[in-house]
Amino acid sequence: MSKRFTITAALPYTNGPLHIGHLAGVYVPADIYARYMRLKGHDVAFICGSDEHGVPITIKAKKEGVSPQDIVDHFNSNIKSSFKDFGISFDNYSRTSAKIHHETASDFFTNLHAKGEFIEETNAQLYDSKAAQFLADRFVIGTCPKCGNEESYGDQCEACGTSHNATDLLNPKSAITGVTPSLKETKHWFLPLDKHELFLKEWILDGHKSDWKPNVYGQCKSWIDDGLRPRAVTRDLDWGIPVPVKGAEGKVLYVWFDAPIGYISSTKEWAKRQGKDWEPYWKDNKTTLVHFIGKDNIVFHCIIFPAMLKAEGSYILPTNVPANEFLNLEGQKLSTSKNWAVWLPDYLKEFPDKQDVLRYVLTATAPETKDNDFTWKDFQARNNNELVAIFGNFINRVMVLTSKYYNGMAPTPQNFSSEDIAVLKLMKSYPVTISNSIERYRFREASQEFMNLARLGNKFLADSEPWKVIKTDPDRVQTIMYVALQIAAALAVLSEPLLPMSSQKLKTMLNLDLISWKDVESGDPMINPSHEIGKPELLFAKIEDTEIDFQLEKLAQSKLANETANKKIESQKEIISFEDFSKLDIRVGTVLAAKKMPKTKKLLVLQVDTGVDVRTIVSGIADSFTAEEVIGKRVTVLINLAPRNLRGVESQGMILMTETADGKLVFVNPDTSHNAANGLKIS
Repeated sequence: MSKRFTITAALPYTNGPLHIGHLAGVYVPADIYARYMRLKGHDVAFICGSDEHGVPITIKAKKEGVSPQDIVDHFNSNIKSSFKDFGISFDNYSRTSAKIHHETASDFFTNLHAKGEFIEETNAQLYDSKAAQFLADRFVIGTCPKCGNEESYGDQCEACGTSHNATDLLNPKSAITGVTPSLKETKHWFLPLDKHELFLKEWILDGHKSDWKPNVYGQCKSWIDDGLRPRAVTRDLDWGIPVPVKGAEGKVLYVWFDAPIGYISSTKEWAKRQGKDWEPYWKDNKTTLVHFIGKDNIVFHCIIFPAMLKAEGSYILPTNVPANEFLNLEGQKLSTSKNWAVWLPDYLKEFPDKQDVLRYVLTATAPETKDNDFTWKDFQARNNNELVAIFGNFINRVMVLTSKYYNGMAPTPQNFSSEDIAVLKLMKSYPVTISNSIERYRFREASQEFMNLARLGNKFLADSEPWKVIKTDPDRVQTIMYVALQIAAALAVLSEPLLPMSSQKLKTMLNLDLISWKDVESGDPMINPSHEIGKPELLFAKIEDTEIDFQLEKLAQSKLANETANKKIESQKEIISFEDFSKLDIRVGTVLAAKKMPKTKKLLVLQVDTGVDVRTIVSGIADSFTAEEVIGKRVTVLINLAPRNLRGVESQGMILMTETADGKLVFVNPDTSHNAANGLKIS
């Protein structure tokens, strides 16, 4: 029976492009789920849009000297096109700066205000007198009162996930000017979460203990057990939706009040375009509402937004909120500020025909229960060893052999062996197995079950060996290839939620149109005798080492650039007199011999011709240079440094070295353009 689903994906901030962390955490699993539900024949509204009122947008605009509208217009276009090019199948992608959203959010606030659901209070808030503004959310940084993270924001700590008020921070600093803020009174409207605590406890802790993911349930339980407090839903800012009540001039709705209402306004926008009624998707208890989010958004989607919906009274509540953990990159936390990320626009340019490869890898390594790691080597291995060698190899064999033996026409099966029957029966079980995984939000498990079906096909062909049997029993080969074509058709259908572009390509190759999930479940033939297939094509292509090396080099350059940018220049030492400087005897020298000092990592023992004599100098440069590399080097030597005994060797001077911006040691070389002789003084 057809059901109705409203599926939402977290609204991305329009202050930067998308990266693989966003895809793995929210958008790939949400798209798999939405595509699957459509394929099962359900009524689906898959909803998203740009979140354009966050403080990070205002901060970015200030840094770049442009308006917030300039920022959101640019990145809304960038994000929307990236989603489209990557194949995320939203039914509607809106934006919170749209007129319909401003109206919807304003009406929602006005409705709650009229029902007396807010507390209006005047209290002290953090204020930056230098910038002449209140410090809301990310305009202030301080120490988290719960975990001690010294870079917590005013509304949430990204280290422990705790949500709090700016005034809760210890040692707060303005993110605008760096000054310590003062307290100044201002009026705001608060949603009394404590009023809804009993409802939330019964709904979540009693009602969803068994079906919500442990990380979601656990974070909600922690919040509720700590006791809920009123939460401000307005801010003293000049960017956002104006608070629609008298006496609120100069104030806007808090972004985490306005943003989730964006799901509703986006649904309205879609329904109007489709000529539908939007209300059943949000107000009919028979509708299943599912929010796909990252773990940093759990409290807003499971505590604050449901409290808002409950207070309003006419909306349904989410059935599930499957939140993923975080994705790391090459063993390090993803960081947009440090450019430690794989940006989706870059990926689409550099791998223009491999959207499904990234989908598969991000699904196969999804951070569903704990943080996980994306590496380029694993990306290459999963493409080459799984998509190419298993799925692609099976399809290629079926296509090539059918074209070779039967001119691209599906053969008529003869007698089915017990092995054929067993394989077809097992094939029929995969739609149920994959369905169970997807419906329990175990997308990683679903991807591996799908790959097991491709493995089944490969094993069937390998065991049957039609390329050998064709010489002795052509009738048997007709049955083998008929069975193999059924498996190929099943893969074409079951791959659609996971690998939509590959699914379409395979359906085109097999010349299949009207074929559904139910057709695979039924076990009835999906490709009948004499059905004509298309020309064989490779479903996937190998990824070469050079392509991966290029990506790793890009990351290395990002790391180097970040380290260089953040490298602290040592402050100037105390002033010395000319007499102090004149005591230094610095000469040109040449390294005549060098050897590694035994049982040390860094020390080289050098014999240096200083022009005055040949002397021994011990230098800690073995991490940067081999003994062979430094022989013959012209060097700058401080020769009147007091001798020092190092590991039993008396060092009689110092070779002058410096570091490059990336931390590499280099010699302070004398000017040798005039053949400066050893012993020449450097003044």
